[in-house]
Amino acid sequence: MLCPLLGERAGARPEGLRASVSSNRTTDCVILLHGLARSSLSMKGVEWYLKRRGYRVVNARYPTQGLSVEQISQTYLAPLLQTEIPLSSARIDFVTHSQGGILLRQYLSNHKLPNLGRVVMLAPPNHGTEIVDHLRANRLTRPFLGPGYCELGTGTDSLPNRLGPVQFDCGVIAGDCSLNPFLSRLLTGPNDGKVTVASTKLDGMRDFLVLHHSHTWLMWRKNTLQQIHSFLESGRFERMRPNV
Repeated sequence: MLCPLLGERAGARPEGLRASVSSNRTTDCVILLHGLARSSLSMKGVEWYLKRRGYRVVNARYPTQGLSVEQISQTYLAPLLQTEIPLSSARIDFVTHSQGGILLRQYLSNHKLPNLGRVVMLAPPNHGTEIVDHLRANRLTRPFLGPGYCELGTGTDSLPNRLGPVQFDCGVIAGDCSLNPFLSRLLTGPNDGKVTVASTKLDGMRDFLVLHHSHTWLMWRKNTLQQIHSFLESGRFERMRPNV
């Protein structure tokens, strides 16, 4: 979850859907889904890394502020899949960051993707974040929260907790290094400054890994990129990789 109120750099002004595509000989591809108040620029490191390894990459860009996850799913993600993946035989993998993981779970709760391959989620608030709980309870910050933020609380009725177990081949990478001690004080247990390690875990996931990086920079770190590649190739994370 990324939010100006939480000390993160906001993305560009909301616009229509854009995607930067790296072509390959095959029709298979990896779709990258960025987090809240971010843009496709935040996933450029992942795009470049996978492109160099021969993947066809669709780095999606869509507005997040002022929209619910369901609105983003229906208005932007659904058309993206229809436009970029015209062949039903093409395998589709996903790499998501933060709210991007919730966006994908929301989409798959209402749509079938018979050609869905593997999914790597980076720092997903799969059970919400206590930071949103605190912001919603504060009358000074509550007016600044849009629907996308408010949905990511930890209550049983929050969107992440309503979506249930995953039914696809999913690997989750959590971070346990915080760059914001103030926000970390609002979280219970090891965390990346925005989401606890415990909250990233998901029933039905195939593999799970914790790396010593922050929420903001997790997707840019070398060993994160190596682990993404490992899971997309084998369905497992490589335990021998050093934290660098």
